[in-house]
Amino acid sequence: MPDPLLTRSDPPTPPRAVALVLHGGAVRSTRAVDGRSASWQRARALQRALSPDLHAAGVAVWLLRFRVRGWNDPARPSPLADARWALETVRRELDLPVALLGHSMGARTAVHVADDPSVRGVVGLAPWLPQGEPVAALRDRHLVVGHGRRDRITSFAQSRAYVERSRTVARSAEFHDLGDAGHYLLRASGRWNAFAAGSVLDVLAP
Repeated sequence: MPDPLLTRSDPPTPPRAVALVLHGGAVRSTRAVDGRSASWQRARALQRALSPDLHAAGVAVWLLRFRVRGWNDPARPSPLADARWALETVRRELDLPVALLGHSMGARTAVHVADDPSVRGVVGLAPWLPQGEPVAALRDRHLVVGHGRRDRITSFAQSRAYVERSRTVARSAEFHDLGDAGHYLLRASGRWNAFAAGSVLDVLAP
């Protein structure tokens, strides 16, 4: 099994914060994630698209590649340990505030590790947030979720319900209806990119 991998995109001057991008995956799979993974490639394209605007605001954009493709059960490798490792790496190397930017399974991962002391908040793109997903890790964090109504992979309604439940603990929680956007960040990609960049900067605002 490969190690998790961080792909860094840093601004030309020392950054003031980091956006950590977490890619999607599957419900269950122990297949290794490599450079041919469609989920990772979509997140890599997102990283490239966001970097100019976020760099201009002094934000580095780091992309985590998980070891395996699946969320899995606790007895198997999961993205949670990889995300914790990435946050420790950011803290060790930069010690800056972090916004977690997750797509699908990556957003589910983000809301579980948002209790890390470096994390200011989570931006979820078409997140996978099943009924009953815990909200405790979002205490005193910001949450921004965007979901399109043409998504046939993850649930628009469950995302909206999760945001409502998170308001009991989160510092702020916003749900955005992205209209006819689908799941894979391909349809209306410009809308997704603008939403992601703006939401990351909002989460990281003083």
